[in-house]
Amino acid sequence: MEARELGRFGEERAARWLRWHGYRIVETNFACRSGEIDLIAQKGSYIVFVEVKLRRSADFAAAREFVTAAKRQRIRTTAALWLSQHETGLQPRFDVIEIYAPRGAEGKITLNHIENAFE
Repeated sequence: MEARELGRFGEERAARWLRWHGYRIVETNFACRSGEIDLIAQKGSYIVFVEVKLRRSADFAAAREFVTAAKRQRIRTTAALWLSQHETGLQPRFDVIEIYAPRGAEGKITLNHIENAFE
């Protein structure tokens, strides 16, 4: 499976998990010049900007560690643009969903949802 297909697989699994836990998916793959947000979801009083990181294992580093300071800044900037285009009274929040898929799309996966992963 190609990296792009594997990424799409991870985002679909993350969206399914969020729906199962009461989130409503507002938008997927919102992109602009400053960056991309994998998933935008709403639950309760929050509009949640979700970065999905899929890795085969955490042997080298946890998937969340690949959300660098520069990546977080691009997500913040992209979220600010989205918020300027979509009027909402909801509180923004930034989450990371780590997915570990040792055999790619085949076999068992482990998913870890980190709420309020960064400001």
